[in-house]
Amino acid sequence: MDDYPLLNLFWTMLWFFLWIMWLFLLFKVITDIFRDHELHGWGKAGWLILCILLPYLGVLIYVIARGKGMGQRDIKQAQASEAAFQDYIRKTAGTGPGGGGGGSADELARLAELKDKGAITDEEFEKAKAKVLS
Repeated sequence: MDDYPLLNLFWTMLWFFLWIMWLFLLFKVITDIFRDHELHGWGKAGWLILCILLPYLGVLIYVIARGKGMGQRDIKQAQASEAAFQDYIRKTAGTGPGGGGGGSADELARLAELKDKGAITDEEFEKAKAKVLS
């Protein structure tokens, strides 16, 4: 350990950290290239070739040229994911649009109310209850 000073260890760690950061940025850029619907086939191919042949420079140029759109596409995707998640929750909970207006407990309460009012007979109530519970 005496032949590798502390300052060299610091520089090695710094360069390793920068390399890892660049890898994350490269994957982010490649993902953004394929996610962009406004960019068509040859444009995507050109950006990919630039990022592969001149990796550091290609990623830097892409971030400078298309960084604002990259952020907007990230926000748009996050909003779409959140909307899909909220829609799933509404459907699962049985409320909101497309959720069926309520669960089986609401149906049973409505049936009991109809039975109490005399709108349906005991037999009809039992058949409907069995149908709701099945």
